[in-house]
Amino acid sequence: MDRRRLLALLAPLAAALSLPVHAQSPWPSKPVRIVVPAPAGSSLDLIVRAMSEKLGARWAQAVVVENKPGAGGMLGMDVAAKATDGHTLAIGFNGPVAFAPFLYRKMPYDPAKDLLPVIMTTSQANVLAVNADKVPAKTVAEFVAWAKAQNGKLNYSSLGNGSSAHLTMELFLSEAGITATHIPFNGSPPAAMAVAQGEADATFMVAPALLAHVRNNKIRMLAVSSAQRPDSLKDLPTLADAGYKNVESLAWNGLFAPAGTPDTVVARINTDVNELLKDPAVKATLDAQGMTAVGGSAADFKRVLDAEAKRWGPIITRIGVKLD
Repeated sequence: MDRRRLLALLAPLAAALSLPVHAQSPWPSKPVRIVVPAPAGSSLDLIVRAMSEKLGARWAQAVVVENKPGAGGMLGMDVAAKATDGHTLAIGFNGPVAFAPFLYRKMPYDPAKDLLPVIMTTSQANVLAVNADKVPAKTVAEFVAWAKAQNGKLNYSSLGNGSSAHLTMELFLSEAGITATHIPFNGSPPAAMAVAQGEADATFMVAPALLAHVRNNKIRMLAVSSAQRPDSLKDLPTLADAGYKNVESLAWNGLFAPAGTPDTVVARINTDVNELLKDPAVKATLDAQGMTAVGGSAADFKRVLDAEAKRWGPIITRIGVKLD
């Protein structure tokens, strides 16, 4: 029996079982684009670039990193949410995925409907940091006292409206009874530079963008927002240690795919990235930047997203942060 006749006979059975007669083309079949909704040098960018070459080797396709900062990360996530080429991913974070639905009256995409969580890459504490020249405080208590004495003239930078950095500071200010002005930037490098140069007095953000300025004695780190002190920041107290137990936050990052991406592709990416997060070279790169690799299943990541929304939704409402 020739092949054409055999396929004709098998077609009804395949349709009944919802299976394709021809095997699907292996993924990826062309270069893979990973959108980074933050500028070069940001923690998101460092994570993707630490893995991109090794992912390319595994997939036998180029992995193209595309930086698309703007709108608190929503610009880049929107690109991924609307992608239809089957080969576009994005590395997302708290702000444009878990927080944005509570902050914005209108969004260009629906995180719950348009994006699929694939794998959490890292999770790290936000760090309360201040300009080392303008701000004399060396502890959280000293900073609170100094900030209150500024009579509302305190300002702080963040890596964007609605980011974990922004909301962590707003929560801290609310708990401490401090008034301050928010100066948002597109990403952590310019937000950290603003503090280093004295344009902003303080900030909350993850450590990587701060470290060079700390070494140059331009920025002083005071505390971390995690429940436990990270191994890479053991010398810093937690905000709970300083008396602000309600100010707890982690800035997580993870890969997302557009809705409709086949389960087999999600599973392939998840498996490969999990293995790379254990790769000694990748782990060393992340450790050097104070990042903690996480990994786990796509379902694990989805549970984190749901928990973040459940926790931060009421906090955002209580502290009254609303964005247009």
